[in-house]
Amino acid sequence: MTTVAILDYGMGNLRSVAKAIEHVAPGHEVFVTSDPARVAAAERVVFPGQGAMPDCMRELDARGLRPAVMQAAASKPFLGICIGQQMLFDHSAEGDVPGLGILRGEVVRFPDAAMQGADGLRLKVPHMGWNEVWQRQPHPMWDGIPDGERFYFVHSYFVAPADDDIVAAQTDYGLRFTSAVARANIFAAQFHPEKSAAAGLRLLANFIRWQP
Repeated sequence: MTTVAILDYGMGNLRSVAKAIEHVAPGHEVFVTSDPARVAAAERVVFPGQGAMPDCMRELDARGLRPAVMQAAASKPFLGICIGQQMLFDHSAEGDVPGLGILRGEVVRFPDAAMQGADGLRLKVPHMGWNEVWQRQPHPMWDGIPDGERFYFVHSYFVAPADDDIVAAQTDYGLRFTSAVARANIFAAQFHPEKSAAAGLRLLANFIRWQP
């Protein structure tokens, strides 16, 4: 039995994440927690997030969870989702706030103007809805997921890694942006697997089986 901790720092859509992982991990222990000791004891950690980056960083520190996140990201299978991906990087333009610095790079905003789709129509910010995810490197987390599969996004900011080698997938929305990253035991995605139907459930099931 695998133990999977979903970090609760007051800023995530935790119920839907927990339900989706429970669905793909019958017989495993899946729990939502804000207790650093339970995070440290878990075999796998999921780091979700919704809202604004400055609020997320403030709440993470207010709950004393930063050391637990740093330790988990250094030592065990670790899945970042949405803001949970962005927080891993050095700095965000959203509120001009430092991130955790686990991965090198910046979090930047889609331009407000001059974004056009392939049909020539103006694209709105935030980027909201289903879009194709193009895999940049093979990875166990992509097992059984076709290249170009559609996942669900809701965001105005995206990560711009300093190291191209960690880019696991890209997506087109007026420009080509990084939609997933991977390094060692860390996999993190801008999209929401818990809202992405069968493809998202497959990604979460792969996370339960993944052995970095």
